Amino acid sequence: MIKVPPSLKKGDTIGLVCPAGYMPLEKVETCINQLQEWGYIVKVGKTVGGDSPTYFSGTDKERLEDFQQMLDDKEVHAVLCARGGYGMGRIIDDINFKQFKKHPKWIIGYSDITVLHCHLYTNYYISSLHSPMAGAFNEEGYKNEFVLSLKNALEGKKIKYDCPVHEFNKKGEATGELVGGNLALLAHLTGSCSDIKTKGRILFIEDVGEYSYNIDRMFYQLKRSGKLSKLAGLIIGGFTDMKDTERPFGKPVFEIIRDIIKEYDYPVCFDFPVSHTDRNYALKIGVRYKLKVTGRKVCLEE
Repeated sequence: MIKVPPSLKKGDTIGLVCPAGYMPLEKVETCINQLQEWGYIVKVGKTVGGDSPTYFSGTDKERLEDFQQMLDDKEVHAVLCARGGYGMGRIIDDINFKQFKKHPKWIIGYSDITVLHCHLYTNYYISSLHSPMAGAFNEEGYKNEFVLSLKNALEGKKIKYDCPVHEFNKKGEATGELVGGNLALLAHLTGSCSDIKTKGRILFIEDVGEYSYNIDRMFYQLKRSGKLSKLAGLIIGGFTDMKDTERPFGKPVFEIIRDIIKEYDYPVCFDFPVSHTDRNYALKIGVRYKLKVTGRKVCLEE
């Protein structure tokens, strides 16, 4: 059975780190303030803000040490990654999970943090939270249902999400452990020690800023590696800010995906609110969910 970290209570501490891309402190302040409003203590890591002159929030060594410190700190009850970007794959094999295995805590984030979610699930069978990060709190985002879904998940509330139907959906019901994340990272992890098994699971996928042909290529990689053939169900999230070549690929992204998976008979939901936009529900990796796709609505619940 999947190990689920303890729920948080008021007075618990959330560590805030940037294990990948750089994020200025002023873009994190609203998140810090709101987490405190929710009743939590916030411990800010050295990689948040700072004076890094590069894309990354620090050197590999600095980012590794900052994340490791939060992971091992017994007074920190959850670790929120302030942003994704790129960089987790450069340090994942050097993280020591010895203490974490004994005392699991919620690891929170999405995008590049998909590497960490998959690694924890595959190697230690510990649940983590694919959810909004610090930037989602800005511009009063902390008031919307998606950021509040993170609060609910941390408090241990059972998850139930509904979304509208899409014309490409495949009706049906499925129950299974939920796995997935960013498509580019799922494809990148194929064949690595962080690669996920998908047989009998509900897989969710989203992406941002990719060329149409690259979405096609990455989905074929998942298909050829067997990741799409024996799913319990499939959730297609948002594919935002897509790009096309000068000579067009010829299909919009959802049609690309629909045609690649057309041979499978498990339930499929398109345009589920998990994405790089503000429509991004918190999802517990490795936890068993029920996916129900009908002609009237889509429901995902624990």
